[in-house]
Amino acid sequence: MTANQSTAADSEATVLTLRQVAKAALTVLSQQTQTLQQLLSQPQGLDLEFSKFVLDSHQLAGKQESAAPAAFVLLKSHTQPIEKSQQYAKAASTQAAFILTEIEPEALGYREQGSDYACPVLYVANLRDILGSLIQISLLPAGSLSRLNSVDDILSLLPQVIAVTGTNGKTTISQLLAQLCQFSSVKQLQNSAVMGTAGNGRLDSLVQASHTTGDALAVQSFMRKMADEGVDLLALEASSHGLDQQRLQGVPVTVAVYTNLSRDHLDYHPDMDDYARAKARLFDKAYFPQLTHAVINADDEFAPLMIETAKNSGVKVWLYSLQPDFVEGSNIASDATFIAKTIEPSLDGVKIEVETSFGPLTLNSPLLGRFNVANLLAAVAGAVALGIELDAVPDLVSQLHGASGRMQRVALDEQGSQPEQGVFIVDYAHTPDALIQVLTSLKSHCTGNLWAIFGCGGDRDKGKRPLMAQAGLATADKVVLTSDNPRSEDPQMILQDMQQGMSDEQHAKTTVIADRKQAILYAVEHAGAEDIVVIAGKGHETYQEIKGVRYDFDDRLVLQEALIAAHSAANIPNQ
Repeated sequence: MTANQSTAADSEATVLTLRQVAKAALTVLSQQTQTLQQLLSQPQGLDLEFSKFVLDSHQLAGKQESAAPAAFVLLKSHTQPIEKSQQYAKAASTQAAFILTEIEPEALGYREQGSDYACPVLYVANLRDILGSLIQISLLPAGSLSRLNSVDDILSLLPQVIAVTGTNGKTTISQLLAQLCQFSSVKQLQNSAVMGTAGNGRLDSLVQASHTTGDALAVQSFMRKMADEGVDLLALEASSHGLDQQRLQGVPVTVAVYTNLSRDHLDYHPDMDDYARAKARLFDKAYFPQLTHAVINADDEFAPLMIETAKNSGVKVWLYSLQPDFVEGSNIASDATFIAKTIEPSLDGVKIEVETSFGPLTLNSPLLGRFNVANLLAAVAGAVALGIELDAVPDLVSQLHGASGRMQRVALDEQGSQPEQGVFIVDYAHTPDALIQVLTSLKSHCTGNLWAIFGCGGDRDKGKRPLMAQAGLATADKVVLTSDNPRSEDPQMILQDMQQGMSDEQHAKTTVIADRKQAILYAVEHAGAEDIVVIAGKGHETYQEIKGVRYDFDDRLVLQEALIAAHSAANIPNQ
């Protein structure tokens, strides 16, 4: 069971009616009065008792947790035909108290009279505008509904939320933010948790998630669970899918962070502009009314869109930049800046002199890579926006550790013993831009050969495949193309796609090994003592998905086992 499923399943069931929930929502969702009134004008179903909302019809089956059945929420599918929705709805109607949907009843074959549905179907065209809040209210502790008189009443029952969006850096920044808050002296921030790609929960007990941003029920259930456990600050990753589909509706985001935008998810978004517009929603108070600060990477091509969106919403804009000569222009004026004036990287970390609107900072970060300087600046700015004093930041930064599977140096043991074969690093970089950043950051420290071992995921944007290969070839001295998560595709076909357009010279420095474990073993066997080897694409993942099956596979463990075996073999005395 994934974290998204378990949090939904573990929610306490209470008996409610939709009328009760919708009326309570009117007190906290003043900007959605019209949509809520449309819901309250439904001719039937409003006073039927239900125990909880479910978005998966399979959760209607089995033993009931309450005397009342669950309510089934049916949303439009982005991948399946309407016939599937009809099938789900009719099957669910035999077990649900009612069906709440954004799909027109006629399309589902539903009629109020003479229908073969066994329960009422309630249609709200803009359901996603209120769904998160409806679920949030339904999950409140018993007796809370009658005490909701304003939005502050419900905010007092939830953690403060900081959200991070962008193609790369979301996981690292969210985890750095959680650490900074945890280490700080600000009591109302110390009990922190994260929600995102690498898992959900407190940093020392993350539970693997199925999506970067879960569905509205998963998000709200997890947030309720964290509130019940006393979490004060939740740092979450906001994916473009999640923002576009309004999975975060009702989440009280006060600080929003933008990292960067590069090619990814173009199997979902028609183009980069659409991808950017989805990200920009995070900086719009029409979607996130509690938003006070937008922390934005001024060096990114799409920063102006994020800045304009935030400013039009009356949100404070704080910019960060790695350009030491950064000067604000009229189109990127801000309320505060965090500028890296000097950067001194090494294989042990990086020293950064930072100029901020609140005073200078000298940071000694244990994080590897120039791109992690940008991630750190974003996290520092976010932490200050949350209320951490600037003077406390240097000491907090020195205590940080990187997110699992992000520029993670793999050693022989827990004591950090290093292998003879060189430096081995596992990273989640799975876009051309991220791979270039990782390799470029390490190139200046490499006195031998820089290796890149990576692949491309199956059933995803095929146009990205040759770009990934070129990204690796542009910087690495030796490239090993291998499998990532092939999913339903033939790994050999993916590898062929990656090699499109490669020159003879590029082929000469490329080795193709479809089996990922064998590719890692090959690198360990052939790397020299001065080499740096980057195994990219999967990072924290503990599986490899092949033909619908997720097999146990962790780059870090496979690599460590190979390094230990090579170390042992090298130190066996001659007989």
